[in-house]
Amino acid sequence: MHRDLRQIAANWPPAIAGRNPLALAMHGAAIFLLASLLPISSALAADLAFITSQNGNAVSILDLKSHEIVAQTPVDGAPAPVAYDPKTGRAYVISADTGRLSVLDEKARIIDRRELGEGAFGVAVAPNGGVFVTDWFNGKLMRLDGELKQVWIAETGTAPAGVAVSHDGLLVATADRDDNQVSIFDSGTGRLIRRIKTAGEHPFAVTFHGGRLWTADVMGDAMSVIDPIGGKLVGQIETGSHPYGIAFAEGRGFVTNQYDSTLTVFDPESLEVLGEVETGDYPEGIAPLPDGSGIVVANWDSDTVTVVDAKKLEATAEIEMPAGPRAFGQFTGRQVEP
Repeated sequence: MHRDLRQIAANWPPAIAGRNPLALAMHGAAIFLLASLLPISSALAADLAFITSQNGNAVSILDLKSHEIVAQTPVDGAPAPVAYDPKTGRAYVISADTGRLSVLDEKARIIDRRELGEGAFGVAVAPNGGVFVTDWFNGKLMRLDGELKQVWIAETGTAPAGVAVSHDGLLVATADRDDNQVSIFDSGTGRLIRRIKTAGEHPFAVTFHGGRLWTADVMGDAMSVIDPIGGKLVGQIETGSHPYGIAFAEGRGFVTNQYDSTLTVFDPESLEVLGEVETGDYPEGIAPLPDGSGIVVANWDSDTVTVVDAKKLEATAEIEMPAGPRAFGQFTGRQVEP
């Protein structure tokens, strides 16, 4: 479905990619009506997912235990990238068409906004609050504090897409799509530490795990495995067609294959491919369940979210979402009780 348009969109800047006028016409009115009628729960479940629906201009909060949408709000401008910070109870959403950063609480209320310009795209939670945001058009990475004030700005490679923070919070990395590289920075100062070439073309998602840095190389049908400290490429994993997002659960790695509607499952130690799991149509965003037992996948063309058991390698739930769910980033987490 829409394969020809998706192939073009894979190489478009974020302000253009993924716009689907037919989907907007069919779903737009329904989303705004649903948002006005849907009750906002006063006691959200502990395990949450913030799902951005780019074509439907909505953000939904999904209870990962009941598999129900517990809150929802309209967000215009084609929301796609997202980062959820359970420590502060905030989710940060970028509207790909406008570059507006919206901050939502855990009841889907918009509590803050900042206009960052049309190039704003990838977003990741920063240590001690705030976020890192990539600027696709201008080749920049910026750090914003909890009040959305700029802490620093640094130059990346060309067309930075995904951004990720190391587990110790000391490093932040960008996937510089058009330069086929990653850039690694000091998270506190923005100082460039090193740049490393990827194995495949057009790295999009980037993730830290197990002391390594992993990229999904969309046009290379591969994943790159990088030593961020040694500053070198240490491995490559063959994936399905057009890998997009990466997540880890139960000692296994998972990457979404957009054109194959599957996940490639791999061993992060041996880098051996373990198999494939079918998803909905055109899977993109992926994140682990907070308890580590499985993963959550946003299926853009199916308008669904799939939950997959990481041990059994089978789907345990399929949840209908507003049109065009993408959820690019770390969108799941366990709510911190007051």
